[in-house]
Amino acid sequence: MRFEPPRPRSDEERILPLINIVFLLLIFFMVAGKLAATDPLEIDPPQSALESEAGPRELLVLLDAEGRLALDGKVMEESALKAALQKRLSEDEIRIRLKADGRAEATRVVALMELLQDAGAQKVKLLTVAAGG
Repeated sequence: MRFEPPRPRSDEERILPLINIVFLLLIFFMVAGKLAATDPLEIDPPQSALESEAGPRELLVLLDAEGRLALDGKVMEESALKAALQKRLSEDEIRIRLKADGRAEATRVVALMELLQDAGAQKVKLLTVAAGG
């Protein structure tokens, strides 16, 4: 009886289990990862000591540092924003979340809050981030 000596494993045979593990990890992180929609404007909100969760029936108004506005992800002018808010607020009592850039002028934020009130908003939340430290 003749036995052949064991043949050395090739590089491909040694790397295959590693490739399998990498693909399994990739699939795990794709399934377990959380995807979130990005805002159409770059916003750096001011910091706050309190945090609260948003309710299910709220509109999101964005104000960036240059003064551009967006309502629920759609960039629009001030007059279009007021018209859209009046239409949506007349249908139901909805709270509004205002996410303003921390570099935006305070007078511009106050003017926007007054516009929201004129459009019929009963409650406006100014969103901030917790102070780190």
